[in-house]
Amino acid sequence: MSEKQLSVEELIAQDVGARSPKGLMAKFSAALALLWSLFQLWIASPLPFIVGVGIFNSTEQRSIHLAFALLLTFLVFPALKSSPRNRVPLQDIALGLVAAASAAYLFIFYQELSQRPGTLTTADLVTSCVGIVLLLEATRRALGPPLAIIALVFLAYSLAGPYMPSLLAHRGVTFSALANHQWITTEGVFGIALGVSTSFVFLFVLFGALLERAGAGNYFIQLAFSLLGHMRGGPAKAAVVASGLTGMISGSSIANVVTTGTFTIPMMKRTGFSAEKAGAVEVAASVNGQIMPPVMGAAAFLMVEYIGMPYVEIIKHAFLPATISYIALLYIVHLESMKLGLQPIGGREPKPWLRRLTGFAFGVALISGLSLAVYYGLGWLKPVLGEHVLPGVGLLLTIAYLGLLKVAASVAPLPPEDPNAKLDTLPKTRAVLLSGLHFLLPVVVLVWCLMVERLSPGLSAFWGSMMLVFILLTQRPLLSWMRKDDSYSDGSFKDGLIDLREALLAGARNMIGIGIATAAAGLIVGAVSQTGVGLVLADLVELLSMGNLLLMLLLVAVFSLILGMGLPTTANYIVVSSLLAPVVVTLGQQNGLIVPLIAVHMFVFYFGIMADVTPPVGLASFAAAAVSKGDPIKTGITAFYYSLRTAALPFLFIFNTDLLLIDVSFWHGVLIFIIATAAMLIFAASTQGFFLVRSRWYEGILLLLVAFTLFRPGFWMDLLHDPYRDVAPNQLEQVLDSLATDSQLRLRISGEDAVGDTKEFSVLLPVPSGNTGAERLEKLGLMLYEQEGKVLIDSVSFNSPAADAGLDFDQQILLVRAPTQSWIKELMWIPGFLVLALVIFLQRRRLPIKEQPPLSTPLA
Repeated sequence: MSEKQLSVEELIAQDVGARSPKGLMAKFSAALALLWSLFQLWIASPLPFIVGVGIFNSTEQRSIHLAFALLLTFLVFPALKSSPRNRVPLQDIALGLVAAASAAYLFIFYQELSQRPGTLTTADLVTSCVGIVLLLEATRRALGPPLAIIALVFLAYSLAGPYMPSLLAHRGVTFSALANHQWITTEGVFGIALGVSTSFVFLFVLFGALLERAGAGNYFIQLAFSLLGHMRGGPAKAAVVASGLTGMISGSSIANVVTTGTFTIPMMKRTGFSAEKAGAVEVAASVNGQIMPPVMGAAAFLMVEYIGMPYVEIIKHAFLPATISYIALLYIVHLESMKLGLQPIGGREPKPWLRRLTGFAFGVALISGLSLAVYYGLGWLKPVLGEHVLPGVGLLLTIAYLGLLKVAASVAPLPPEDPNAKLDTLPKTRAVLLSGLHFLLPVVVLVWCLMVERLSPGLSAFWGSMMLVFILLTQRPLLSWMRKDDSYSDGSFKDGLIDLREALLAGARNMIGIGIATAAAGLIVGAVSQTGVGLVLADLVELLSMGNLLLMLLLVAVFSLILGMGLPTTANYIVVSSLLAPVVVTLGQQNGLIVPLIAVHMFVFYFGIMADVTPPVGLASFAAAAVSKGDPIKTGITAFYYSLRTAALPFLFIFNTDLLLIDVSFWHGVLIFIIATAAMLIFAASTQGFFLVRSRWYEGILLLLVAFTLFRPGFWMDLLHDPYRDVAPNQLEQVLDSLATDSQLRLRISGEDAVGDTKEFSVLLPVPSGNTGAERLEKLGLMLYEQEGKVLIDSVSFNSPAADAGLDFDQQILLVRAPTQSWIKELMWIPGFLVLALVIFLQRRRLPIKEQPPLSTPLA
């Protein structure tokens, strides 16, 4: 059967394991998955430290984690397409046990290995070789050949360094050194990536599985449909909102597509969308779930370790682009509905735009009010209750839970999703909303732990999961008891136990691929750190980009898309960020652009996600096509077209870090959000070729120009007025004396890099407080001297602003750029809006009189 003909069930099976054994082996596989989930909950909880039993260090945790993943891979993923699906061959059982033993070797012999670092015994060497080979085979089974092949290439490169061409040559690695580095130490397979999978990712995947099993997925879909179904193209807009909500709790694009898509795609088709467009809308919405806070894809948790930034900060930086992207997709769906001439369904006329705007504003105010109440209300409880804050918050949550369940019992339970239901009636918003408000409590717990308590992501997910376990076990019997109408039965405590068991099983099955992917990517990261190939690639990419940062970013984007055709998002992010993120930062410095590391990692993250869309191998597009019965390649192309907004955002926030809310005040952030959203809607209108009416070619170009101006007004303002003036290096002390505190100074530096080559780069230094220039220079941590007309750095104080910026002794200061009284870059928004007004004027002239909107085209 070709990939194009695969059913939804087969695509899901490819993602979580295609084999469904019967009898004893089925029970063993289920018990193993259940034990894995329980183990992860145990190590994430504070219980081991309370009882003093079952405490594992990070290396031991990673070893056990990988042992579970490898054994389950060989049990549930068949070796070949012709392999049996209803039983597990003996050779797979044997391979799984050997692979698990190889992974558990670090746990079993941890004390012995720690006493002889770098000294391999024969048993160490054999275990490492067997483990690496079986990991590659597990990778091939669970994720396909591409990642296994790439890892194998890097392993071969490690050994064949002296025989490579001069550009790629290195001193080489011995076989025993390779085995030690990749398997026995924490530099390769058991490195940071697998550590993040063990500590963070599993808990969040399990959190999503528990929330889905509790009924939150159906609740979000029904709620979105009740709110938006009456609009023009309502089912498609509901698909976007529902996918955004479920995407916050799901780390898999495919899982998100089939969860919401089986309900929304048939409905979109019945309202007038073609099979390909219906599938593409679902794909474009689902893949963006991985960038939507508070629960993002696995790669976001890797950023915590790679960048050394708290997860709360990652959420803050990711919020604005993700929200803008979803709003723009809603608008794209609206424009498609306008082009197709679709009408609202359900016999409910769309409300006047002013009432809709008021309703939307009320909804935003309500959500914001609830968020502030949670943040500040629970935050105030902490100092009030002191050491009793945990039981106090637990009591409040229990009261809130019982109250919300009582509210849910007052309305009928939600019916199961039925894509074949008639579209002449829509769910009542009030009834749907009230039926599942208690599903928000675990999210409240998660956000409170992250934002107020500032707990680690893993521990935050643990407490959120514990709240969900409590809900799963109690909601059915409590709802049955609270209902006054005996015509509905919600189930018993036993049904809750079954729900809990199935959720724990689903969480483990969903994690197999991620666990294997992070371990296999560790082989690549290990090879990079052992051979120094990252520096070689840096020179190669710089050569190909000819020192141009924009061309460099295009190369990184293309590289991510190509790799993503065969790698899952997590592995793609690990590989590209390890190889190229430092190169982008360095090349930006050489071009005079200070690119924050978080911006580069977000850039790589976004394009890794885009690979799930991009044909010919976009797996999410194949999953959507299996539901819609459309052509998967056409679905992928259309989805990519809809996702151009997501592809444009990374380039924009590299050059305008305001979009990531970096060093931005609250009200400035609000203004940036409004303007950036308007810019993205204008960009979407340009790419769709439709604004008020179908756009002419020159109108599309003008709209693109307006969008660019709103996104990056500093580009035009810098052409009109340079925000910096050049100063001779020997005048640095005098310049510092005249600058305002907290302004920024740019230095152009010449110095040697890690391999001794002379490079030029730029650094940004904050101007510290001080009475004189000499005092400020001292606070920066710089001591300078002049020699033969050159200004050189004599010394740099440890842990000073200068040291943090990358300055070092013997570097030469080529140029000082001091800030001037710059013009406000936002002034360029004025001509941008004037050009937009021109386009609106041109298009309104072509509108039929009855369709001319009073101010602007409403969203429905």
